[in-house]
Amino acid sequence: MGRCFVQFAFATITLLTLGSAPLTLAQTTTQQALIIHAKSGQEPPTDAEKIYLSACLAVEREFRSSNPIRPRVTLILGAAENRAFWSTREIWLTNWSPELFAQGVVMFAFEDLLPDGKRVDVAKRAVRWADSTVDARAFAK
Repeated sequence: MGRCFVQFAFATITLLTLGSAPLTLAQTTTQQALIIHAKSGQEPPTDAEKIYLSACLAVEREFRSSNPIRPRVTLILGAAENRAFWSTREIWLTNWSPELFAQGVVMFAFEDLLPDGKRVDVAKRAVRWADSTVDARAFAK
């Protein structure tokens, strides 16, 4: 299995092509934001990292996030069907589709806006706010 590790300014992209000779480039970080598996007969897309970063930045801008959002995503090209899997954060594509890939990245980036711990905090705050409000009609009597 060939591997090519490439460090980008905002994310680490790992390209894996099955059945090719291994490439030897130094891995500069252990945290990969995007991993691409291209099954034989599929060429790894050259614009995947650009679309990944663009989708992440679009979510950041849309929700005015001051923190960078870089979800861990695995793209599998040459899959039997187009699907996205929440639990493994995988995007399966039968063939390369920038639009479908961007939709998957946006979906995972949106989920990262509120990580599990922060979701619980927001939910608790919502309950406190609901308990602290009173219907003004209750005072009219």
